[in-house]
Amino acid sequence: MIDILWLFNTLIELYLYVIIANAVLSWLVAFNVVNTSNRLVYSIMDATYRLTEPALRPIRQVIPNLGGLDISPLILWVGITFIQRVVNRILISMIY
Repeated sequence: MIDILWLFNTLIELYLYVIIANAVLSWLVAFNVVNTSNRLVYSIMDATYRLTEPALRPIRQVIPNLGGLDISPLILWVGITFIQRVVNRILISMIY
């Protein structure tokens, strides 16, 4: 059971890193620091977009438009962290 808890936490942490990478890359593209015509940058942007967009899309549909500010990754981050803590407490209470 502890191994399942470790695997769950590791997968959640990796997904949170992907959310951060997607947000940072979108800022870098918006400020013309990196160019999406670069094949490596495009591949990384595409991968992070495909991994995060299914979770971010419902949040973006609910949140009103704040201009150029997209807070949906932050809301997703908080929601996933909350779910992670709830599941951890439940699994830990089952173990002990």
